[in-house]
Amino acid sequence: MSELTSGPAKHRIADGAGFGWGRLLRRWETLLLAVLALVIVVGTIGLRDFLDPYNLADATFNFSEKALIALAMALLIIVREIDISVSAIIAVASVAMGYANTQGVPPLGLALIGLGVGALCGAFNGVLVTRLGIPSIVVTIGTMSLYRGIALVVLGDQAYTNYPPALSDWGQGYWAGIPREFVVLLVFVALFALLLHGTTFGRRLYAIGSNPVAARFSGIRVDRIRLALFILVGTMSGLAAVLLTARIGSTRPNIALGWELEAITMVILGGVSIAGGAGTIAGVLLAVFTLGMVTYALGLANVPGIIMTIVIGALLLVTITVPALLLRWRGGAPRR
Repeated sequence: MSELTSGPAKHRIADGAGFGWGRLLRRWETLLLAVLALVIVVGTIGLRDFLDPYNLADATFNFSEKALIALAMALLIIVREIDISVSAIIAVASVAMGYANTQGVPPLGLALIGLGVGALCGAFNGVLVTRLGIPSIVVTIGTMSLYRGIALVVLGDQAYTNYPPALSDWGQGYWAGIPREFVVLLVFVALFALLLHGTTFGRRLYAIGSNPVAARFSGIRVDRIRLALFILVGTMSGLAAVLLTARIGSTRPNIALGWELEAITMVILGGVSIAGGAGTIAGVLLAVFTLGMVTYALGLANVPGIIMTIVIGALLLVTITVPALLLRWRGGAPRR
């Protein structure tokens, strides 16, 4: 698990005898868990239907697709890369699905097209980064405009609709009272946790993020792994496109607009260091739940969307600055 940091994973809070709170809050995930518990307590006291099972189940629709992207984004950020184009990949994948639907492609084929287009977009990003040596933030800002522009050119002010019910069931359906999307998310959380924390591949990701030059000299195929991660992020964006399209039942050029910032917020809030080499899937999942519960509570309180954005941004700033304030209060020196 990642240590409580001001970065959040680069500046360690020193342990001191007699400072119990320092030990308690040493784990970044512990702080997130405390924030999540606080949100739940305040929501339960202040909002009448906060703990209603049906409301809680429906609330998962608001973050499941973004969380799928965040899982893959976490691995990419751990190796010191980033992908700003994920929401635009969702748009172009959904447009491809919509066009295929007009040609009579069955539901399974639509899903495979969404995944395939996402993987191709991710591969294109990865090739530009690993083969041409262009910084990933520059590449993906450019491809973000490219992919979103393709969606705008194809659709204009129109929309694709009338998706088959078999596809819609995946975005709107339930299993034993639990949304299918949320079940899919939990399955992928387990898979990504196993990949990152239980395999040699995961250890290689941390090695690359900590020191890519040393990792390369130790025999790790750094560029091949980075390319694979870009493809993975694109594929997960394609999966998010499939589920989102199935849930809302339509495709418009502005679909998933701004999701890249929300996914990155989930990752950074979850304790993944933007400088690479640190972070856990547990932290990302706690960040997903925390942001999801905050958004859910604000929605029940009929708070406007722009206020939600401000509150979420403030939450991110608070959780990042608290460790730095604790460090300053203890008189410790940041370790870079």
